This record gives sequence, C-alpha cells and structure tokens, in this order.
Amino acid sequence: MKWSVRLGVYFGIPVYMHLTFLLLLAWVAIIHWTQSRTAEAVIGGIVFIIVIFVCVVLHEFGHALTARRYGIKTRDITLLPIGGLARLERMPNDPRHELWVALAGPAVNLVIAALLWVVCAGVRAEATAGAGVLVPLDRLTITGGPFLERLLLVNVFLVAFNLIPAFPMDGGRVLRALVATRLEYTRATSIAAAVGQSLALIFGFIGLFGGNPILLFIAFFVWIGAASEASMVQMKTSLGGIPIARAMITDYRTISPDATLAEAVDLTLAGSQKDFPVVQGDSVVGVLVQKDLLGALARQGPGVRVTDVMQREFEMLDAAEMLETAFQRLTTCRCNTAPVSFDGRLVGLVTMDNIGEFMSIQGALDKARRVWTAPAPG
Repeated sequence: MKWSVRLGVYFGIPVYMHLTFLLLLAWVAIIHWTQSRTAEAVIGGIVFIIVIFVCVVLHEFGHALTARRYGIKTRDITLLPIGGLARLERMPNDPRHELWVALAGPAVNLVIAALLWVVCAGVRAEATAGAGVLVPLDRLTITGGPFLERLLLVNVFLVAFNLIPAFPMDGGRVLRALVATRLEYTRATSIAAAVGQSLALIFGFIGLFGGNPILLFIAFFVWIGAASEASMVQMKTSLGGIPIARAMITDYRTISPDATLAEAVDLTLAGSQKDFPVVQGDSVVGVLVQKDLLGALARQGPGVRVTDVMQREFEMLDAAEMLETAFQRLTTCRCNTAPVSFDGRLVGLVTMDNIGEFMSIQGALDKARRVWTAPAPG
C-alpha cells in the first residue's frame, strides 16, 4: 500500500504502518494537551493508542496464522488509523475454514481481555489487601481509569464490534460461513450482505435521530462493505469456468527495458494502452505502469530508461487459467494489468478494465438470449 512504512517481518509476514496513522497520534496528542496541558498526559495518550493498535495487529495475526494452517498465505498486514488490514492471497474455499479464520481475530482479543482481567484482579487484590474486586465494566471508560483496565475494555469492545454480523467485520464472514454450510456460497454471501445492510439502516436511523455521528459512520462503513463484498463474490462467480484466453487483450504493444520514457510516451499516445509489458528477448522482465511513467516523467524527465521505472514484481497469468483466478489475483495485488503467457510465450494482457468490459458484453448477450428464447405471449 502506498504511503506505508515497513515495521518489520513477523512470522514471515511483513507488517506496515500507513503514514496516516501518524495523523491519529497527532490528533490524540492535541486532544490530551488541550485537556490537561501536561506532557505526561500527552505521552500517556499516545502510548495507550499504540498499545491498542498492538492488540489490533495481534488480531490480524490471528486471521493470518489461522489461514496459514489451511495453506493460505498472507501478503502483508497494514496498520491504518481505522484498524488493521491483513491481505490474504485468497479466501478459504471451505466454509468451515472461513469460519475459523474469521473467528481467530476476535478470539485473540478475547484471550488478551481474559489475561488483562487476571492481571487487573491480581493488582487490585494486592492493593486492597485481598478484596480482589475490579471496577465494574459499566463504570469503566476508555478515557479515564487505570491503564490496564481501559485496555481490557478496549479489547472487549473489539470482540463485540468485530462480531457484528455484517461485512466487512469478521461477524459478516462468520455469518456467511455458517449459511454456506447449507446453501451455495453466492447465495450465502447475498444473505449475509442483506443482513449487514439491514443492520446499517438500523444504525443509521439510531445515529441520525439520536444525534450519534459514530453510529452514522458505522452505518455507512457497513453498508458500503456489505455491498462491495456481495458485488465481488457475484463477479467471481460470473467469471468461473471462463478461460483467460477468451477475454484477454491480444492487440497490445510491448517495450524494451532499454527504451526511454519518451518512447513509452509515444506508444501511449499512439493508442489506448496504459500499461506495457517490458520484454527482453522472449521473456517478460517487468511491467511499465502508467502512474509510474507519469511520476518518473515529472521527477526525472523523458530521458530515463524504462528499466529504472518498471515494476519488477508483477502477476504473470497463464492463458489456460480461469478469469476468476485472474480477477482474484489482480484484486489481491491491487494492480491493473497482468501479462498472459502460453507455452512460455507472451500472448496477451488482462486488465481490470477489460474484465469489466467482458462481463458487460456477457451480460448483454445473456439478456438478448433470454429475450429471444422467451415464449411468445398467448
């Protein structure tokens, strides 16, 4: 993800922090300074937020390490101001596996909360000569009270929030997995998405008339997430069984790694192609992406060689693979173009745009077939 700083590799999984996370820390610092005017309060607030996000990262590792048990790799984990994001290479094919992967994240927070409860009870017991009574949860707040007890409350909240049965929360995936044990996967996704959007309407109604902007934000977040998940699964299902060779672009241009950006500009202006496979001999050695081309032009000028700008890590597809696989891999890597080979030779390109065009054409053809095969009235 752009604007991300690598924090390290743990359990073989790279962990990144998006730079916008620093804005959250700055906002917390300003709030605490405004309220207390003391450096101690500012540092305490920042440390508390950092520890919360350590719990969030551990949550994401719960998903990632459970997915690994089922042979699914995690590309990376990114820390964002709104939470963590673990990018799995694919979702589990077995609903039971998806259920355990989805539950693993909240389970981590539940374990953390339980451990904090034990520690807090021990601290309180020692402080009160054996009383061992914690402050009731309904009297705790995230902004006030002992550090560990507030952290306990946060982890309880993370468990409850993530188990809301709505996409993109873990609860939505739990619901889909349970329904998918009885129904077809696409149908299960539609049901889970409908439940999520119904909850979004309820949250939005309460937030609007109760004057709660946080609930309004959650409602918007859930509505968009549910619609996106349903749309993506529907698209993957529609692409199943269709080989890449049927939809790939066969009229394309390539460029040499020794060519200049000026030559790449000429190729771009000569047609509608945005990204170019970089070919040396019979091998594809990279992909020149339009955004990288434009950025390099602005920074370094047209005389720079393509080899200095091209992406060396890219997806390479086989013409015999299914379009569903191409869509999934392009979505996962967040790239727009992938070269397609057959018997080791470059034979085409697949882009997200031409997958969308192919689906539009297929939809129109299906609609035409339904019209022409419909029984005549009477």
